[in-house]
Amino acid sequence: VPLQASGGGLVRPGGSLKLSCSASGILFRLNTLGWARQAPGKQREVVATITSNGTTYYGDSVKGRFTISRDNLKKTVYLQLNDLKPDDTAVYLCYRPGATTSWGRGTQVTVSS
Repeated sequence: VPLQASGGGLVRPGGSLKLSCSASGILFRLNTLGWARQAPGKQREVVATITSNGTTYYGDSVKGRFTISRDNLKKTVYLQLNDLKPDDTAVYLCYRPGATTSWGRGTQVTVSS
């Protein structure tokens, strides 16, 4: 299941970014999709997920700052990152959970002054 994330970059603390993940080869509207992140030396962490009916879940470290959304017509899932902190620095990956989880290529987010 090709998943391609984009939108990462270098941002100052307190700044914002919007990540996008386009999907192909799946019945996009029927699938739960999510974002996770991987920082050097740390375990992969689930950031947010969104179900087919729009129910969302957020990890405790990003609640109130990040927002996940989806556009079924564009087969794209988004992650709006606000009030970014240096601890948010990581490679952000989109994924499709399931019996066989599909992972996309990530995009680097670096938060630094």
